[in-house]
Amino acid sequence: MKDLRRYLALKYIQYLVLSSSNAVSTLLGLLGSAYTMILLQSAKVSSKSTTVLISSLAQADILVLLSLVSDVVLGSFGAGVSPAASAMARILLTANTHVSCVLLSCVAFEAYLITFLPSESRPLRTVRNARLLCRVIWALVAAECALFLVDEHLRASGASSPSPGPLGLLFPLCGAAAALLRSLSYILGILLRIINVYIYYKIFFSMSPR
Repeated sequence: MKDLRRYLALKYIQYLVLSSSNAVSTLLGLLGSAYTMILLQSAKVSSKSTTVLISSLAQADILVLLSLVSDVVLGSFGAGVSPAASAMARILLTANTHVSCVLLSCVAFEAYLITFLPSESRPLRTVRNARLLCRVIWALVAAECALFLVDEHLRASGASSPSPGPLGLLFPLCGAAAALLRSLSYILGILLRIINVYIYYKIFFSMSPR
């Protein structure tokens, strides 16, 4: 459907074209996700693997909404805000960005398979596999964000009262793992941008009149 294609275009611009999010793109993304979630409930939209991926993409914006609500609540408390609570708001945005980028790349890869390997890839492009893929992506990003949250907590507790015990040994290990994961996430983000551009470049020229 045209509305779903427009939604995907909006999301590609928001997460894979813009260097950083801004208020306008965030608001448009939230409105687009809300409309898409309503649209996907319609009987006119067939249940396919692509719609499963798009549905999960739209649901990821719930994390943005939770982060915004958290900021409003934290702002109302002023100086008494816990650093861990502030870190949670940032981590929710990180989770949304990572889930959305990976899902958009999955949609692009599926479009590549549909264009160039329609028959061969049909057994893979099932609703069941799409749902399984979404669960795996969400689980991996949840584990990533849990590590970030633990690292934030250890930094806060280590800065206030350094401990020579097991916590003192855990602090550098967790910090190194979180730093490595942040570096890998940055590199992966660049690779996903390149891969998405290549995929749509190939699709565009394969469909252009020769």
